[in-house]
Amino acid sequence: TWAVVENEVIKAQAVLEDLEASEAEVKAAHAALTKALEGLEPVKAGDTTANAIKTGDSSSVGIFIGLSVLSILGLRIFKKRKYFFK
Repeated sequence: TWAVVENEVIKAQAVLEDLEASEAEVKAAHAALTKALEGLEPVKAGDTTANAIKTGDSSSVGIFIGLSVLSILGLRIFKKRKYFFK
């Protein structure tokens, strides 16, 4: 499920860099990224991809990272569009 989040971050960055992007495009990118973050699933015990990550930490670090990325992207969008400090 992390690959879906990474894909949506790339799409959101493209919208961020497009100074001509409409409000609807920004909202769509935000909604898609939020949905991807909400769809994150924890790694299952028998999953072979979990062997690379042996921290013993069972917290939802991915969700916090994703939300941080979303917040940063949102701030950058508003600053570029001069909505943040009018």
